[in-house]
Amino acid sequence: LVTAHGSIDTPAFMPVGTAGTVKAMLPESVAETGAQIILGNTYHLMLRPGAERVAKLGGLHRFMNWPGPILTDSGGFQVMSLAGLRKLDANGVTFRSHVDGSYQRLTPERSIEIQHLLDADVTMAFDECTPFPATEAQAAESMRLSMRWAERSKAAFRPRAGYGLFGIVQGGVHRDLRVESAAALKAIGFDGYAIGGLAVGEGQEAMFATLDVTAPLLPADRPRYLMGVGKPEDIVGAVLRGVDMFDCVIPTRSGRTAQAWTRTGSLNMRNARHAEDEAPLDPDCTCPACRSYSRAYLHHLTKAGEILGVMLLTWHNLTYYQDLMRGLRDAIAAGTLDAFAADFAAVRTPSA
Repeated sequence: LVTAHGSIDTPAFMPVGTAGTVKAMLPESVAETGAQIILGNTYHLMLRPGAERVAKLGGLHRFMNWPGPILTDSGGFQVMSLAGLRKLDANGVTFRSHVDGSYQRLTPERSIEIQHLLDADVTMAFDECTPFPATEAQAAESMRLSMRWAERSKAAFRPRAGYGLFGIVQGGVHRDLRVESAAALKAIGFDGYAIGGLAVGEGQEAMFATLDVTAPLLPADRPRYLMGVGKPEDIVGAVLRGVDMFDCVIPTRSGRTAQAWTRTGSLNMRNARHAEDEAPLDPDCTCPACRSYSRAYLHHLTKAGEILGVMLLTWHNLTYYQDLMRGLRDAIAAGTLDAFAADFAAVRTPSA
């Protein structure tokens, strides 16, 4: 995937930098993990510091010192999560800011404008992320609203070299609705296609079943992006089903909650079993946490509430995710993806 700010090898995992920072990481550290693209968010950045201010200061790349590609979420998911603080209508959403309680308005046109001001390499169409559970009738109404908004998003987008617009397939876990949504988006025409409304509580089996239906409907020559996913096993299963791009807060949030992701499963660094363990988190990992520190020290930092513990675990988790993506890319190139997935599953153990 080639953008104005660099190329991205797929399958790719995008660290989440919601408010213009990947939490507990310097941009240079994020790049050192192997990440080539990060995610920013329309909703959070429009509220603070404001899209116009970011534009005045040179755009999000310059503002946050990230020279590589940036994808911005449209704000639809965050607005959905506001529940009683929002009012939805045919033209957009009115909501109260969680920052200062002020009333704000997001429409497809405004969302695209904000993402343009941020200078996002990949802009996402504004949609309503269908909640789960939802009846088929509710999912249909939500999806068709999103398809109308997708058309308006496309009309508002300013095409230019190195910048793209992705549409978002909705429809809940309902096969016919996913088919209808994919057809509507292809008729509009987008540079890439996201699969939204999953990883919201439906469970892995239902998610994979929905991917089995949806991914084959999307153009093979355009990137497919599964939004908000996820756990390593979810990513491997989705790549097997043809997905190219992922984002999730799990590796960074885990770094703040004492969880380390490794090739053999996840570790709870609060667990007393690590208190005198001189081994690294993962002997095959080259991140600073694994190169220079023991499990015992990381356990101590976690128990003491030290910021360094959060930084090291986050750096490790992001490195693990990028190593996983590199392994998947190499397996695809070698024609051994099924064997890679089998080996991945074979070494996983419960959290310790």
